[in-house]
Formats: sequence, structure tokens, C-alpha cells
Amino acid sequence: MAHDHHDIFTTAGDRQHGKLTLVLCITVVIMVAEIIGGLLGRSLALFADAGHLATDVAGIGLSLLGIWFARRPSSDARSFGYQRAEIFAAVVNAVLLLGVGVFIIVESIFQLFHPTMATAGIMALFGVIALIGNGLSLAILRPAHRDSLNVRGAFLEVLSDLLGAIAVLIAAVLIAATGFQRADALASLLIGALILPRTLNLLRDTVDVLLEATPKDIDIAKVRDHIRSTSGVLAVHDLHVWTITSGNPVLSAHVVIEDSVFDGGGAAKVLDDLGVCLAGHFDVEHCTFQLEPARHRQHEQTTHP
Repeated sequence: MAHDHHDIFTTAGDRQHGKLTLVLCITVVIMVAEIIGGLLGRSLALFADAGHLATDVAGIGLSLLGIWFARRPSSDARSFGYQRAEIFAAVVNAVLLLGVGVFIIVESIFQLFHPTMATAGIMALFGVIALIGNGLSLAILRPAHRDSLNVRGAFLEVLSDLLGAIAVLIAAVLIAATGFQRADALASLLIGALILPRTLNLLRDTVDVLLEATPKDIDIAKVRDHIRSTSGVLAVHDLHVWTITSGNPVLSAHVVIEDSVFDGGGAAKVLDDLGVCLAGHFDVEHCTFQLEPARHRQHEQTTHP
């Protein structure tokens, strides 16, 4: 239990691979449609919503990429396989999407002062297409969105897209009813404001993985307390928790156990108890523990000053 030796395992996200792929295809179709609609209707709001959808294409695509890499076996040359490749792809996507978000906001502000003549009918048509497509994606993901963090993230992203489509429709109605052309720029400004925080969060999370920071959903102080509370354990040091790729935390630690437990053959039970504890309480299944008898402390102080 303390060491996960399986190269390939099935996760909740893996079981929803088909649904995520279908939602990705729907999202790409809507994004392309909105780009076409933006060109035909001269609507920045449709372009902005297409950019908003691009963040979801990146997010869902990275989830699928992570699932695909997780299936690939490790080797002597790459002991963790290719799982970290997802993170490098995420960094590239985050930088590109950050540029898209900044461009949309700058262009929206410019068009507030110099509005273009957007075509309300075309905006409404493609807004309805986006609304229907996002509604279908929500229906596909809803039954499974509580089973997997990947699926839940995709569900929330599609819900955000639905709000973007509603913003486009509201702008189209305002333009058609009142001729207020700045509604298009205001809608795009709102959508741009939705893109930037999500993109910055993605960039922050990926940089944390590259820096091997402690996963934000794991309290290392609580991990230390749980290890210390295990029967036979006296202390723990050199405790590290980091992430290989999204959803795959890894832990290593030196655990000091009672001399009597170590000499009496109880180390195996301590190892099993630690593995069960970490997997059950913190969802960390890949753990490496170095068990040391208490009399080994002096040696540790010499090698780890």
C-alpha cells in the first residue's frame, strides 16, 4: 500500500474520457462558429467568447492529455513516464491565452470609445448556437461531475461559457432594441474579465508543479501529524510532497520508528499503516518511506546537518 508499483491505472477522469472528448469536440465547433459569426457580424463579443472557449479547449485538452500520458508505461529512462509533459503544454497554453485575454480587454476598451456597427441578428444567431452547444455539454458532464476533479473542472468551465453566450445574446438584444452599439464592447469586456483570472490561475498552478511546490489541497503539517500518530512511529523528517502532473501527488519521508518495533519485525506493518493512512486521508497513493530505528538518529544528524 505504501508503494504504488502499477505503471497504468484507471482513474475517475479516465472513465469519463469519452464524455470529455465529446465535450471538447462540441466546444471546438462552437468556437469556430463564433469566430465565423464574429467576422460576419463584426462582433467583438463573439470573438471574445471564442477566446473564452479557447481557454476551455485548452483546459479540457490538457485533461485528456493528462489521461493519455497517464496510460503510457514508465521506463528506465523515464521512471515517471511522460506525465510532466502535460504541465509543459499547460504553461504554453496559459501564456498564449493570457495574450488573448489582454488583447480582448484592450480591444474592448478601444471599441467603447470607437464602437463598430455590429449586426445584432448574426450575434443573436451564433449566441443561440453557443447557448445550445454549451447546454448540451453541461447535460453530458452533469452526471459525472462529482466523480472526478477533471470532469468537475470541465463542468464549471462549460458553465462559465454558458454565461458568456448569455452575455452575447443580451448585447444582441440591446443593439437590436436600442441601437446601443457599445453593448458589444461591454459584453466582450465582461468575457475578457472571465478569461484572465482563469488563465492566471492555470499559469500559477503549472509553475507550482514545475517548482515542485506542495499541492495546495494538501496540508503538510497535517500529513506530518498523521505520520507521527501511526503506532510505532516516533518522528518524521525529510518530508516532501510534490506533484508529477495534475492529480498525481507524490510523497517521500524518513520515518523514525521504535527500536523494539524495528528489531521485532514490525516495520512491514508500520509501512502498511502509513500507506493506508496517506491514501485514505490525503489521496496520496505514491509514497516512499525510509524507515529508520531510533538509534539511527545520530547518523542522520551527521548526514543531514
